[in-house]
Amino acid sequence: MKRPEHHTRPHYNSYQAQQQQYYAHQYNQPQDSHSVILVTAGYDHTIRFWEALSGICSRTIQHPDSQVNRLCISPDKRYLAAAGNQHIRLYDINSPNPNPITSFDGHTGNVTAVGFHCEGKWMVTGSEDGTLKIWDTRAPSIQRNYDHKVPVNDVAIHPNQGELISCDQKGSIKIWDLGENSCTHELVPEEDVPLRSVTVAIDGSMLVAANNKGNCYVWKMSNARDFTDLQPITTFSAHKRYITRCLLSPDVKHLATCSADTTVKIWSATNHEFKLDKELKGHQRWVWDCAFSADSAYLVTASSDHVARLWELQQGETIRQYNGHHKAAICVALNDLSIGN
Repeated sequence: MKRPEHHTRPHYNSYQAQQQQYYAHQYNQPQDSHSVILVTAGYDHTIRFWEALSGICSRTIQHPDSQVNRLCISPDKRYLAAAGNQHIRLYDINSPNPNPITSFDGHTGNVTAVGFHCEGKWMVTGSEDGTLKIWDTRAPSIQRNYDHKVPVNDVAIHPNQGELISCDQKGSIKIWDLGENSCTHELVPEEDVPLRSVTVAIDGSMLVAANNKGNCYVWKMSNARDFTDLQPITTFSAHKRYITRCLLSPDVKHLATCSADTTVKIWSATNHEFKLDKELKGHQRWVWDCAFSADSAYLVTASSDHVARLWELQQGETIRQYNGHHKAAICVALNDLSIGN
């Protein structure tokens, strides 16, 4: 996508008008199946819920045991999973109760990844203890345990819900078949270069992984009846420093990469060419995490500068800042999908 050489900076109110139109229904709803849920957390041992449009912090939950490494909202928007050091706490989003309703204990190191099954029946976690674990969300029990043998940095659930894709500190990507209960693929793009993040297209067509050297690796995925086939498509240098997170947009048209270089880059994924579309500048320190809106038009980012930002991606501008964390904000979760009628 060709970037315009010159453009007049639109007035802030024009962004506000766009947001009001897009979010008018959701933001005026109570926090239910139609609402926008935006949550951040990090090293100040707090979990903060935000009114996305106004930037007001609507609720703060104390997380005294440890920092929060990752957040995930359940598909039905009822629960928030917060991954910390050795444990995952589950909170009721619609309850004023500040205490977790369930604790998932069994890891022996920092929990670095968390994700829900599409119907919320189970949850997967990855940890620096070198394991992936699948938990029954109805009871805090471990259903499956997979040994990576080295620290796990990220895990994604394939849209078919039957496979997990994980990456680790030694530079491996592993695909785990839940039906076969085993690892079916191992990919090593650069040996001994830690892979920080993996992301899978919502239609199951593509896998992207990012590493500590700032490189992204892309594979075409095709899901035959009995196995997933992976074909390498391209490799590109996205940043000159660590990539902390890579994330494909819900419409699969863009890839976001967050980096230690304080920027977020938006890459056009059209024809798998991955040309730079926008460079989002504004954070002052490492950018750790990001989340797309359901329509792929907005991105929320979290940074060591204590701030989370909401970006409008057509212009590449910050349209809201979320100020309140006293230390690094390292994870964010967003769900603005309307569920039901």
